[in-house]
Amino acid sequence: MVPASGPLGPLLLSRRVMSSGYTYRGAGVDIEAGDALVEAIKPAAKATLRPGVIGGLGGFGALFDLKAAGYDDPLLVSSTDGVGTKLKVAIAAGIHDTVGQDLVAMCVNDLVVQGAEPLFFLDYFASSKLKVDDAAAVIKGIAKGCEIAGCALIGGETAEMPGLYQDGDYDLAGFVVGAVERSKLLTGGDVVPGDLLIGIASSGVHSNGYSLVRRIVEGEGYAYDQLSPFEPGKTLGQSLLTPTRIYVKGPLAAHRTGLVKAYAHITGSGIIGNLPRVLPDKAAAELDAARWSLPPVLAWLQQVGRLDAAEMANTFNCGLGMIAVVAPDKAEAALRVLHEAGESVGIVGRIVERTGASQTSVIGPAGCWGQQETWAVS
Repeated sequence: MVPASGPLGPLLLSRRVMSSGYTYRGAGVDIEAGDALVEAIKPAAKATLRPGVIGGLGGFGALFDLKAAGYDDPLLVSSTDGVGTKLKVAIAAGIHDTVGQDLVAMCVNDLVVQGAEPLFFLDYFASSKLKVDDAAAVIKGIAKGCEIAGCALIGGETAEMPGLYQDGDYDLAGFVVGAVERSKLLTGGDVVPGDLLIGIASSGVHSNGYSLVRRIVEGEGYAYDQLSPFEPGKTLGQSLLTPTRIYVKGPLAAHRTGLVKAYAHITGSGIIGNLPRVLPDKAAAELDAARWSLPPVLAWLQQVGRLDAAEMANTFNCGLGMIAVVAPDKAEAALRVLHEAGESVGIVGRIVERTGASQTSVIGPAGCWGQQETWAVS
């Protein structure tokens, strides 16, 4: 019999050639593992469905109906982010079920500061070699975060890329789309001197500054599997992997009742770097560090790492994961709404007239913050 031929050459190959030929699996990519992961996460993704979602997982694209979600004149707001080198802690500690919530939090919290409700979320998971159990733990954490945020896990991508990542490593990226009625968009444009700052407590380090965290832990000879020096009953790895708090329910409730002028999500570059992003040019923020305390994990990092107060405020959230700007006559009501939604809150400062290059200053600091001083940034 004569083998059929074509652009790809002979279609009938000898037994010898077939046994020695290259395969995708042999190159390090396991299609069956990817299929198994999709099946493993379907129940978790299904639990996040909300009004507006059309269809389910598995299509080439995901559909969402804004009208079914209840919007009349919506603006779409999008955000994308990752978890950063906190993933290195998760990998070293062998704990993979919390960083998914971090991923969702880092994305949805950036929507809330514009008054937008998170609607749907997509994730990207990349590794050298797919470990189904670890990946499933990560993505189930993403689904849990989506449930907390009230948005649907509507799709995602899983990629195996041997040669690009070290064996055992993985990376995460998230993408969220939200909506806000045009008339309800938060811009901070009406912030004026005399307004008050409400601090909303963080759950710890959140997902920024982990290159410094890892340098301190490893440089000072600590291990992620040893008992936590500051949180009884947990390992150091478990404590450092406390997930980022998701600020959706309370902050959106306060905004929808007209109580808030602006929100700042305190992420990389800390309090000093993030508050100016929501302030008019002629306004400045002045915070009093005596009004709140550092979480135990941050106090420990400051002590062990010998970090001064300026380094802390320019790197970490220092206990405030989000800060709201409110008019004085609405502060009490805003505090009540946020507290009723489960947030720990308090007045931490005020808006003043900007008189120099600095737009954010923290006066204090108190307690474990170190010596009394003031620091600021332009």
